[in-house]
Amino acid sequence: MAYNTLIVEAEGGVATVTLNRPSVLNALSEELYAELSRAVAELDDDDDVRAIVVTGSGRRAFSAGADIHEMARRAEGADGDLPPRTDEDEWRAWELAATRTPTIGAINGLAYGGGAVMASSLDIRYGCERTSFRFLAASYGRVNSTWSLPMQIGWPAAKELLLTARVVGADEAHRMGLLNHLVPCDELLEAARGCASQIAANDPRMVAGIKALMLDGVGRAWRDMYASEVDARRGPLRPTPVAEGFRDFLDRKGART
Repeated sequence: MAYNTLIVEAEGGVATVTLNRPSVLNALSEELYAELSRAVAELDDDDDVRAIVVTGSGRRAFSAGADIHEMARRAEGADGDLPPRTDEDEWRAWELAATRTPTIGAINGLAYGGGAVMASSLDIRYGCERTSFRFLAASYGRVNSTWSLPMQIGWPAAKELLLTARVVGADEAHRMGLLNHLVPCDELLEAARGCASQIAANDPRMVAGIKALMLDGVGRAWRDMYASEVDARRGPLRPTPVAEGFRDFLDRKGART
């Protein structure tokens, strides 16, 4: 499918979605929100896609956040007499966080505002020396990321970033866990795709099941999380037969009697 604001590619079980508005630092317009929502849903439903990499075009930005000029036009009724966007109209970060398919961010530059929200909704994040984050909502009279950021970096750090709206550089983001890995910029996309390929090589039933168990376990008692895993192993995540699951090992070592 053709997109105006995205580049979507798939190879070897890995899809790469590139936010493609580099002239405005990949700002999140209404069109981009809609196209991203559709692309992610379609990729998530495609059994041939086992991991999704999300990145931005250009060298400066993953995404600078919402398209403020477009928001201002809508608020003034100057954008086709459309009313201001409501929460129900927005592409929600939850859609990206809750995909069945694992998501990996290649955060190639600044991720500010909505771009930071989007990045923090991904399962795994790779960054480089150009990467920086800024959770801006409190600075312009809004709120977001209270549900996601504490899960990524813990309460004390999340409170600081959300309440101050300050810039977080690549090294600090890596230290606090906002980035899983920090690599040179010219190796960023290759590294993120390498992680995606490792995921794609694993049992897709178990990969999706692990992610679902972890999402469902948020906020539950530890004992209940264990019980859910046991139940899953007895049901939808029943173990693969030994002869199938360990075929490579048995082929190399031979079966012992």
